[in-house]
Amino acid sequence: MADEKNYITPDGFKKLQDEAHWFVTVERPRITEIVHQAALLGDRSENADYQYGKLRLGEIDGRIQFLNKRIDSAIIVDPSKITTDRIQFGATVVIEDENGIGKNYVIVGADESDASKGHISWRSPVGRALLGKEIGDVVSVRTPRGDVEIEIIEVKYLKVDIEAFNAD
Repeated sequence: MADEKNYITPDGFKKLQDEAHWFVTVERPRITEIVHQAALLGDRSENADYQYGKLRLGEIDGRIQFLNKRIDSAIIVDPSKITTDRIQFGATVVIEDENGIGKNYVIVGADESDASKGHISWRSPVGRALLGKEIGDVVSVRTPRGDVEIEIIEVKYLKVDIEAFNAD
């Protein structure tokens, strides 16, 4: 997994940075203070704030480590600067399935995928099947419901809006 590419859009990269920054500057110090105050109360073995806080600090440290690895390995690609007719990372693709039902997909990084918005990872079955193809190509994709044939109707490269990090 260390050799895997970590392509990401500029907005997706900023979201990772913002989340890491929030954990380091807001959430970790807040939980550290709770643990500190709980430790001052004495018996730590039956102190729920202390026990929960220590557990939460471990979770936070794990998330910070994960985010920092993703940030360090990121290859930022701005789709709005791409000019090709072939589908690659960052493409907005309009497809039509064998039943004539159209869908829009945006091919993004693993950290940005959101099926409800049509943002699919370039490593997903559909994403992998579309890479390198162009308008008019028909592609077979293996899905949980079986193989599906899709035709590529349109390919564009636009700015990809990824929802900003929200701590709530």
